[in-house]
Amino acid sequence: MDEIVKIEVFGEEFRFRPENQGADPKRIVEFLNHYILMAEEQIGSKTKDKNKIAILLLAGLNMSKDFNDLKDEYSKIEDYIAQRTSSLIAKINNELQ
Repeated sequence: MDEIVKIEVFGEEFRFRPENQGADPKRIVEFLNHYILMAEEQIGSKTKDKNKIAILLLAGLNMSKDFNDLKDEYSKIEDYIAQRTSSLIAKINNELQ
């Protein structure tokens, strides 16, 4: 059964249906709220009326940066595993000959 997830952002409720049923929607909402709170802290109280679009944009940029950093780190790990695997296969082949 498709679960509809409710999220509250800036006092407004939004509903969505996650495309990936394997993902934990509540965890995703917590993740988003974390980045929104970080963005609000970064912007601080520079303006009396906080600009919601600026906060969401900054949250999105921060998320994108972290996602990109994780992709880079994952790629490095994949390369390391591939190198180690090749090295181990070569050692095994040498021992078998």
